[in-house]
Amino acid sequence: MPRQARRLSGTGVYHIMLRGNEKKDIFIDPEDKGKVIQLLHAKKIKAEYLIYAYCIMSNHMHLVVKEGNESISEAIKKVATAYAYYFNKKYRRVGHVFQDRFKSECIEDERYLLAAIRYVHQNPVKAGLCKAENYKWSSYKVYVKGANRYGALPETGEILSFFSNERQQAIAHFKEFIGQVEEREFLDIEDEQMDEENLHQFINRYLVEKGVKFDELSRVENKRIRNELIVEIVSQSNLSLRRISELTGFNRETVRRALKR
Repeated sequence: MPRQARRLSGTGVYHIMLRGNEKKDIFIDPEDKGKVIQLLHAKKIKAEYLIYAYCIMSNHMHLVVKEGNESISEAIKKVATAYAYYFNKKYRRVGHVFQDRFKSECIEDERYLLAAIRYVHQNPVKAGLCKAENYKWSSYKVYVKGANRYGALPETGEILSFFSNERQQAIAHFKEFIGQVEEREFLDIEDEQMDEENLHQFINRYLVEKGVKFDELSRVENKRIRNELIVEIVSQSNLSLRRISELTGFNRETVRRALKR
């Protein structure tokens, strides 16, 4: 079953979230968090993407990036693959480290860009860990103090210039801005409602558990599994029956009959 195509940003800027497979912790100790930040810097050299913000939590990470000479999918995949290799080797394990492909949302204007940067830096606050300025594993301190042990992010100068042309004044305004309440909704680790982006991921996981392939759902012996799948999709999403039919290829009448049962 083909995946839903990723929506592309007209500006090339994205808010991205990667999380651990089965919601498990994948950045377990300081070395792990430092490693993925190091990889973000290392892969940046060749891919030439810009990092406007990052925040590494225990079981997921947020990025605000602008793609460079590689597609965002290709660039982030390289970071994720390199980290997965490191993680599996360190903890002597095999299998997926990240859950499915990363989630992304397009950032098309300056106001939304700044709001996304604020949201990313407020993740430790939302999690009840500490204030944004006290969290070691985000780009907040890079904005305020400059380069850290992992390297510099020249693009922070571009963002600070939105606040003032004088650096110290810009930093002061940036701190004030980050401290304000962010009311917009962004990609979140707790957002489990199914949408068009993750519908196919849900279906694939469901069918793996049942030991059935998608093209086998039309068989009589798999009718119950197909109907149960449809009920799960309807109950866990806000998609219309028509849209579910279009995205899955199930006849609309098949969808309606499954719900009646």
